[in-house]
Amino acid sequence: MPLHGPILRELSVGEVARRSGVPVSTLHFYEGKGLIHSRRSAGNQRRYSRDILRRVAVIKVAQQTGIPLAQIRDALATLPAQRTPTAEDWHRLSATWKEALERRIATLTGLRDRLEGCIGCGCLSMKACPLRNPHDELAEQGPGPRLLALE
Repeated sequence: MPLHGPILRELSVGEVARRSGVPVSTLHFYEGKGLIHSRRSAGNQRRYSRDILRRVAVIKVAQQTGIPLAQIRDALATLPAQRTPTAEDWHRLSATWKEALERRIATLTGLRDRLEGCIGCGCLSMKACPLRNPHDELAEQGPGPRLLALE
């Protein structure tokens, strides 16, 4: 007698949630944003092909690196439907995100380094403080944190 039953061709939303570690509500959100797709059973229940597990894993990793959902959706749209993304697919997708990720890392590192001297100080009186703006002089340069902006 086999230890495991036959491999299911399709998964319910609950099975995808359990296997991927993503809440059902998040899967519904992803589907609403066009990141993943399901079909409806005769009983109007969502059914997902097994490749959805790899796609959800790609989405989670991309989100953790700060890639916006719209960019993730656009990248996933380049993959053939109903096929598990391959190592080559992942290499191509991640290469498109690498430059944006490196810019984000540089921006965050620069911001961290510039804020290091005043985190927790709260005085806003140092002449070199990046938050200090006496007489609102920086308003002429535009909105936002002019001295802290790295771009």
